Amino acid sequence: MSFFKKLKDKFSTQSDNVTEKFRDGLEKTRTSFSTKMNDLVKNYRKVDEEFFEELEELLISADVGVATVMDLIDVLKDEARTRNIKDTEALQSVISEKLAELLHKDEDNSLNVQEDELTVFLFVGVNGVGKTTTIGKLAHKFKQENKKVLLAAGDTFRAGAIEQLDVWGERVGVDVVKHQAGSDPAAVVFDAVKSAKSRKADILLCDTAGRLQNKVNLMNELEKVKRVIQKEIPNAPHEVILVLDATTGQNAMSQAKQFSQSTDVSGIALTKLDGTAKGGIVLAIRHELDIPVKLVGLGEQMDDLQEFDADTFVYGLFSSIIEEDGENEE
Repeated sequence: MSFFKKLKDKFSTQSDNVTEKFRDGLEKTRTSFSTKMNDLVKNYRKVDEEFFEELEELLISADVGVATVMDLIDVLKDEARTRNIKDTEALQSVISEKLAELLHKDEDNSLNVQEDELTVFLFVGVNGVGKTTTIGKLAHKFKQENKKVLLAAGDTFRAGAIEQLDVWGERVGVDVVKHQAGSDPAAVVFDAVKSAKSRKADILLCDTAGRLQNKVNLMNELEKVKRVIQKEIPNAPHEVILVLDATTGQNAMSQAKQFSQSTDVSGIALTKLDGTAKGGIVLAIRHELDIPVKLVGLGEQMDDLQEFDADTFVYGLFSSIIEEDGENEE
């Protein structure tokens, strides 16, 4: 049974709200990829070097990433030789299958939520990527799970950042610990940890400043924030989530590399996937960085932030091809 046939069998019996969100949120990428792939197969009937060169350009244009694409092309050439595939149409499902396999890394995508103590999440990322919105949506998700949530307005430098988090706190119905603009972020987070413990909160979500221009200052600031958290909770923060904007493509990859050099990032939240036809950035991140994607933003609604699941993502990205592949095997 093929990889796609297994997925088709799984999701034909497990069609739920989350699956639909992934399908809808990845529509632009799926449509763009499928259209370009179909055109490529029509233009090149036989599998040759020229076909692989065009395929390479197609994948790079979808922000799959140059290093990832080069590795993938090598794998596909080997597959074509091993299986003696001469026809491009016959190679089409193999291409999607190999892309899908890149997402199935042996890593834990689940959020590290503590069962019997306060869980502290630290959010990092440059301004404009949707960091505060991600915090607000995650607060909503945890609140829906009947957890007591508190927010910390640790981005004290960006104009309007504290007010923006305040608005999300009101929308979700959770309190926000804040100081005046320009105050010490570590002091805000320290007060937030103290407050969360005294209130017996389950989750504390901490915003931080997003200034990447001076990496030394950023690193020192984040290290100071982490130290004040660890004074109260030695094994915290339990997650350091780097928020990236999917619509910025390879610029997001560059940010990920810089932040991972500056601080211990444990997971990535990839926002605005619904707003781009270049969802291939997820493949690049998974293949080239040793950081799991843990959250994906698939729309503007409060519940459109979803925990990343490789199978569901693959189904959302390749559902039309998966359905065709499954029918051909029956």
